[in-house]
Order: sequence, then C-alpha cells, then structure tokens
Amino acid sequence: MMKDFLDLPAVDAYCLHNVAQGSTTTDGNVPSFNTESVYVNNGQIACPHDGPSIDVRGAMLLPAFVDMHTHIDKGHIWPRAFNADGTFFSALETVQRDRETNWCAEDIARRMNFALRCAYAHGTRALRTHLDSSPPQHRITWPVFNEVRRQWKNRIELQAVTIFAIDLVDDEEGFLDVVDAATCYQGILGCVTYPMPDLEARLEVFFRTASERNLDVDLHVDETLDPSSATLRQIAETAIKTKFEGKIVAGHCCSLASQNEEEAIHTIDLVAEAGIAIVSLPMCNLYLQDRKRLRTPRWRGVTLVHEMRQKGIQVSFASDNTRDPFYAYGDLDMLEVMREATRICHLDHSEPHWHKAFSSVPANICGFSEHKLAVGDPADFVIFNARNWSELFPRPQADRIVVRGGQQINRQLPDYRELDDLMEN
Repeated sequence: MMKDFLDLPAVDAYCLHNVAQGSTTTDGNVPSFNTESVYVNNGQIACPHDGPSIDVRGAMLLPAFVDMHTHIDKGHIWPRAFNADGTFFSALETVQRDRETNWCAEDIARRMNFALRCAYAHGTRALRTHLDSSPPQHRITWPVFNEVRRQWKNRIELQAVTIFAIDLVDDEEGFLDVVDAATCYQGILGCVTYPMPDLEARLEVFFRTASERNLDVDLHVDETLDPSSATLRQIAETAIKTKFEGKIVAGHCCSLASQNEEEAIHTIDLVAEAGIAIVSLPMCNLYLQDRKRLRTPRWRGVTLVHEMRQKGIQVSFASDNTRDPFYAYGDLDMLEVMREATRICHLDHSEPHWHKAFSSVPANICGFSEHKLAVGDPADFVIFNARNWSELFPRPQADRIVVRGGQQINRQLPDYRELDDLMEN
C-alpha cells in the first residue's frame, strides 16, 4: 500500500494548519484557494480548541465527494462482456445478454460491494445508482441493493433509481410492479426517454404515477448527438403541464449541444422553469459518442453546462459507468471525474465554485445530508498533496488522505482478481 504523504494522529481532536480550503476568484476567473485551519473534535468540524496542530504545508482540502449518477449493478463486467466496437448500441446489446445470463443475486452483490469499496477509498461519501429494472430483473436487483445499502450504512449514503425504457408504461402491470419496487425500497423513479410516437402521453403517465407514489424522478435523456432528439424539452413541458412537485433530474442531455442555438436556449429556459437539475457524464459520453472506426471524433458528448448554470439550473457531474460495455474504464473516483470534466467542459477560466458540482450541489439535488465543512458538520473530507489546481490535476493523487468522521481511513483498493470467478462465463 502506498504511504500517504502525511499521517493523521489517531486522536479525537486536532487542528489541520495551513490548509488550502474554500474558493475565491483571483487572477481573472481562475479559482484559487484561501489558507485556513480546520479544527476537528469528536468526528465533527469544531471551533478552535487545543489539540495537536498538524502543518499540512498548504495542502488542498475538499469535502468528501457525492457521486449522483452511477450504475454499480453493471460495474466490472467488462472481462466477460466487453464492447466489441465501443458504440452505444453494442453496449446495450452486450449488457442485455450479460444481464439475462449472469445477473443473479450473488453476482450483483459482489460487484456492487467491489464498486463501493473503490468509491469509499477514493473519498466518496454519498452515491446514487441506477438499477436496471426491466421486468423481471427488478425482483432480483432491488432486494440485493437494499441489503448492500444496509451493509454500507455510515460509510456511503446510498440511493437507487429504476431504469427501463419509457415504453414500459404501456404495460400497466409490468410498469406498476417496478414502481412498487421503487416505492418499497425508498427509491427514485427513472427511465430512458428517446423520440417516439406518443412520448408526451407516456411522460404524463410516468409523472402522474411518480406524483401519486410521492417519488422523485431521475431520467436518462437524449444520450445522443442527433439534434432531432429533443425529449428534454418534452420532459420539461410535461413537468410544467402536470405541475409535478417532486425533484426532477435529467442526465446526459447530449443532443442539446448539437441543436441550433435558438432551440437549445428555448429548451434550457423550459428546464429552468420546470426546476429540473442536470447531471453531465463527460467521461462515458466522450467514450461512446461520435465513435467510428478509423475516424477521429468531432464531438465531446457533453451538454450545455455553462449556459444552464447561467440560467440558475443546478448542474453536477458524475462517474456513470465503470468497467462495463458503456465505459471500459473508470473507478468511481470523483477526482478523476473532476479533472476530466474540467478539461472536457472548460470549467477553468469560467465562473468560480465549479468544484461544488462534485459535492454540495449533487448532495442538494439528491437530498443527501449536507456537508459544508461548517462547524458542527461531520469531518468528512479529502486532503491532497497539492496546493492549487495546477498541482492537483496533473497527477492522480494516489497519496490523498481520506478522512471520515475525523479519522483517516484505510485506502486500500480491492484487487480485480477478487472478481475472477465471476468472469468465467
């Protein structure tokens, strides 16, 4: 195990001195950090007090991460279900075959736990996962998730969302059976939308059912570069028409970047009016989209995050898939997501405080407990051996220190060999 760049004392009370924490705007619009001290007492951020003082030499400190869009039921199947050509449709077909063949309770539970061990070691404190819920898979996966959530209580706060094609609402019995599972296990109602006849009618059924069950909504939307795919606009219009009062999240929304400016801005205005939050998944969409063999991709596969934020829309970033046919890489490391999102979406030289899109903003969107590193908050944070962004992003920060409840955790990552027996099929 790699030694961290410093070790925290195993005591209840201490002060981290010379910490780069918080964000201001200097040197144009490039965020920099203020030098402060952080006091910890009995697992909480505290007022100044006596105790060991640790000089971290200007190290950066960020709140523990919130990863609000993942697929831990799919994760780590790549060795037995790789994507032969790297395209979206191959991913769909490959996952479907693997699900039908291999997704028993033990298989799902072990891969979920493996994924969460990675997320925990990297510094994530809360995570929302989408669970493939096309009948009859929901009857296997949701009980497994419920048990995994129980096992991870007090380490990672977990939420789950159903995922199925929107046309499942036409099958009233099947649709309501999935809704029952989401209701029973305190989940969120989600589906995939795409252009189709009578989409508006299906969306009305979907939102009406969510409202009746008092369920929030989290949707996969327009995960394509086809400008004719404009279901985000229809979702916003339906939410406004039905006066839906729950929380709504729309993920991906990539086609917005391919549409003409007037149409895109009109959609963004509707999204703001409907109170829809947006989560962008830059690494997965960069991997899948505009992929053609022996041709250089032209598009980045991200939505209009800057324009949305300027309209007051809550925007976050998340990991999405990990080592499965939709994304061959990833490790549920939100620092990697932050680093890549900064490069792909040009978050630098922009408005300040984008780092909150990886912690406090998704926590607020999902309703996770808020950790602002204020006095009385849990002492859940990550310390990096870097003093500013230009030192943070060039390196993977493998020697970071993750602190949970005021104590430094063991950051040993699980060995991929642990899953070898599951890959034999």
